[in-house]
Amino acid sequence: MTKPRHFCALLLYHTPGAQAIEHHPWRCEIVSEYNYIVKTARWNGKKHYARGKTELEAMTKLAEKIAQAKRGEETLGGAMTVDAWYKQWKATYKDHKGLTPKSLGMYDEKYRGYVKPAIGHLRLQDVRDVHLQKILNAEAGRSSSHVKKIRLLLKELFRRARQSRLIAYDPAELLELPAMTEGRRRSITDQERAAILDLAKTHRAGLWVLTLLYTGMRPGETAALTWADIDFDANEIHVHAARESGSGKIKGTKTEAGQRDIPMRTELRQRLLAARGKPFSPVFPTQAGNPQNENSLRRLWTGFKRDLDIAMGAGVYRNQIIRSVVAPDLTPYCLRHTFCSDLQRAGVPLNVAKELMGHADIQTTANIYTHRDSATLHANIAKLDYGCKGGCKSETG
Repeated sequence: MTKPRHFCALLLYHTPGAQAIEHHPWRCEIVSEYNYIVKTARWNGKKHYARGKTELEAMTKLAEKIAQAKRGEETLGGAMTVDAWYKQWKATYKDHKGLTPKSLGMYDEKYRGYVKPAIGHLRLQDVRDVHLQKILNAEAGRSSSHVKKIRLLLKELFRRARQSRLIAYDPAELLELPAMTEGRRRSITDQERAAILDLAKTHRAGLWVLTLLYTGMRPGETAALTWADIDFDANEIHVHAARESGSGKIKGTKTEAGQRDIPMRTELRQRLLAARGKPFSPVFPTQAGNPQNENSLRRLWTGFKRDLDIAMGAGVYRNQIIRSVVAPDLTPYCLRHTFCSDLQRAGVPLNVAKELMGHADIQTTANIYTHRDSATLHANIAKLDYGCKGGCKSETG
């Protein structure tokens, strides 16, 4: 790649009547005035200044400024580019907060993919709310999670620039969200349930899948389970840790509410008893006997889902699936969602379901409880038929 050419004006203030000269790769001009030298150079469209008592001193300072600009270490101010500010902001306010690699990666992914192409080259002081609104509008129709993360990045980035007095106003303050789609996890269908339970009897991932379906645990929580957490005497699974997404470290549960005791269903208890291992060995080890991580869990599910697809009638040619019949949106979290829906169908009170699910906010549980479910609707209408035999009396004030 050809580097931008630097143009330098050499101002020599103690040489009256001096003539213009050239010195490669700089095109220099000497101007007489006072007893110091000022040099300027352009880098990527921005003019940089440096001065010194000698030409060497001025050139040295200018070279350092150009090097800083190349590294994105420009002097803080409204004249710096959005790209340079993002690097400073992330290094100062995010990299040392103890965020997981996944969370840090989210900022880079949203910035590089959606913000930088649009405004990365602009000076901070030149960014207006219309620039930022256009970035969000371009993502109309995408998932609400995706769009809200971009807005979060923009708000944090420019709020801090305003608080640092780099810009006069915050262009992200009043950003509006465009039309979005709500990505909701779903419960599995009756057909999927039957096929999953049948395959789980023999598949290597079967016990893990059955645990997800019968306990509603998060995949990361199952990765942290040891046999010491399976309390056969109390018939409970003690959930107190989870493998952190992104870092792979075993930490406390997602929230304090995530620490919970889940009673075991009879079928699950029998399967766990048959597979029982040493107290502090993982309940769901890899083939090498190690605890599962994010990647190995993904492979475990992918393998199970592939075999499920074949069992449900997928077209296979030379061991490759050429016609899939399993829904693309079938994920491990569908099993967790199904557990919560099963609690609702069984008449488990909302507050009890919240505890079993490990939700910090009861509204999260309520959102699942209020999902439209055809079987539940028909069952409740049937209650009206049963309860109103002979006619229901109207209440009058």
